[in-house]
Amino acid sequence: MQVSVVGSGAPRACPRRACAWPRLLVLPLLIGVLAGCRAEVALSAHDQRVQVITTTGILRDLASRVGGDRVRVSSLVPDRADPHSYEPSLRDVRNVVYADVAFSNYLLLEEQAVIKTLDANLRDGVPNISLAEGAVKYAAEIIPLVEDASLDTIWLGMRVRGTGTAHGANRSSDVLLTATAAHGPGDLVAYLTESFGNPSFYVDSADGFEPANGYRDDTARLPPDAHTHMSWAFTKPGIYRLTMRAQLAVTPQAAPVPLGEQTFTFAVGVDPHSVPGMAGAAVLNSGHADLTADIDEGRLYLFADPEGSGEANQRVYDPARTVIEVPNKALLEVPGDRRFRFLGRPGTRVHQLPQAVLGKHVHGEIDPHLWQNVRNAISYVELIRDTLVGVDPPGAATYRANAAAYIAELERLDGYVRDTIAQIPPSRRHLVTTHDAFGYLGQAYGIQISGFVTPNPATEPSLADRRRLTETIRNLDIPAVFLEPNLAARSTTLSEVAREERLRVCSIYGDTFDGNVTNYMDMMRFNAQSLRDCLTRADRGRHK
Repeated sequence: MQVSVVGSGAPRACPRRACAWPRLLVLPLLIGVLAGCRAEVALSAHDQRVQVITTTGILRDLASRVGGDRVRVSSLVPDRADPHSYEPSLRDVRNVVYADVAFSNYLLLEEQAVIKTLDANLRDGVPNISLAEGAVKYAAEIIPLVEDASLDTIWLGMRVRGTGTAHGANRSSDVLLTATAAHGPGDLVAYLTESFGNPSFYVDSADGFEPANGYRDDTARLPPDAHTHMSWAFTKPGIYRLTMRAQLAVTPQAAPVPLGEQTFTFAVGVDPHSVPGMAGAAVLNSGHADLTADIDEGRLYLFADPEGSGEANQRVYDPARTVIEVPNKALLEVPGDRRFRFLGRPGTRVHQLPQAVLGKHVHGEIDPHLWQNVRNAISYVELIRDTLVGVDPPGAATYRANAAAYIAELERLDGYVRDTIAQIPPSRRHLVTTHDAFGYLGQAYGIQISGFVTPNPATEPSLADRRRLTETIRNLDIPAVFLEPNLAARSTTLSEVAREERLRVCSIYGDTFDGNVTNYMDMMRFNAQSLRDCLTRADRGRHK
């Protein structure tokens, strides 16, 4: 379905951008019309400068420095917003239509709605550059995304393996993981707790399954080669069987490609080795596991690492010969928050596998936060430079001169960050935070990421969760913890433990700017200074 612009008079020839409006898709138009709209529409059909759209403010800043006066740049995700969860507005879509070049980070950093808005509404032939992937050709270093699966129970999510290129899939395609039936003594709910504690449902057996609408209310959508985390709740103990099917939607218009169906078995509060009909089955009760749709092989299976040593060690398990254990130690009380009444009355005990990672968190195998290593930001700049030269050859000399000057500044910045962090005693170079955005910072500048995976905010953190964090802080003599200003509202557990331990709570910037930090150079300087100042002071007490 398309949107047309109503105007007066007969059709006429359009400027190079103005005729793009009829290509707008209805869904991206309506998603989050009220979310994060800015007062000014930055890009224009009547501006003779090169119109550049980026996904994030960090990329906007880099492109602005390279482009200078020859470009006009706007970002889809506004400053202070989280690129992992931002929903585009109508003005964002309009900016995409007028763009002459687009830069995203990708590697599944951005919310999929942002990528879809970009890919669906760019005019034909407009360069659409994924900087994190393309920068590898400019010597950018990438590292695996390592997750801390140190929970008391199995960490269970959903995953898509493969790219689906044989079917014509791309990064805007969707894989639909759909629950079609569930059998057990109680209700089964798989849900995601979003950034501010609101539940978003993937599977809910309490209201049945509706084939008439394509099981719309019991379907998770993931892009190719991605996975996500969620909570799994069971209202009564016993054996549960959940039937899932998978389909690949290459485009919104194309008929979905079936990828198969499987039934997954859960032993909830009962002996997992005595499930009827499954004698000798493998039991998954720890580490990281995913209900997985393989779009290259066209099948569903469990992809698990029961030892918890990392995704590189995950292997395939046949659902017909595997039981997922939900032990009695997973019994939790339903919180008093009305948003979680779907689990039962407050105080009711339910079995639950926790989400483990706060907020909506869809990602791939590579850590996408490359810019936390300044050398990688230089690679981004080089790719931006060459892309702008290709789009606007008359400006080649300007782009090359701007990039050269900026790279010189970035090289000095790299030295400054390295020298500043080197002032921290080696025994104190430990970063404790709630967001896994700083692996590159740690690798490049010698900071140990002693991170803490915050439990599901729908429930009170367990004593074991707090004990692990407290022991880490005490054993390493950590004087401060670090919170991103835009994520502080979702970091109550870390803040509470810091207060109890009389630690300073300091700021660090990961994905976005705010009113205090407005560009990449300032962000990296601030982070280095904050780490040095907060980790070198011997006294404890809240940092102001």
